[in-house]
Amino acid sequence: MPSFDIVNRVDLQEVDNAINNTKKEIATRYDFRGSPAEVNLDKKEKVIRVVAEHEMRMDAVMDMLMTHMIKRKVDPKVLQPKPVEPTSQGHVKREVSIKEGIDTETAKKIVKLIKDQKLKVQAAIQEEQVRVTGKKIDDLQEVIKMLKGQNVGIPLQFINMKD
Repeated sequence: MPSFDIVNRVDLQEVDNAINNTKKEIATRYDFRGSPAEVNLDKKEKVIRVVAEHEMRMDAVMDMLMTHMIKRKVDPKVLQPKPVEPTSQGHVKREVSIKEGIDTETAKKIVKLIKDQKLKVQAAIQEEQVRVTGKKIDDLQEVIKMLKGQNVGIPLQFINMKD
């Protein structure tokens, strides 16, 4: 039976490249001369840590980071910024977590959207992904087309299309 999986995956190497490009831009920008601004990636915890002199610089660094993420084809929806916090040196810091996988609430929303289409397909939640099976590939392609037009809050990838 034909099937495919709906997932949310992030290429951490592309995120790392975007962070390195952001660091280079901070180093070369005139308005950041002598300003302590840092951007670091913790690949194990999937967290980006940003430190800046004050909130205005923090916003500028976040804008640079978003721009480089988009250039690297990483959807900014995967970034979950936490509130800005003060540091002991009088600067500000922010943690931005990278959201990977489909949580249960979003998976249920996706399954409901698929069932509302009244196509002859079944959607099943499997850990952090949703598997869609059906008798006709055309029905599966219709589901993919419908989901691409929906905003579920996270970027979706469609993988493992099987006959």
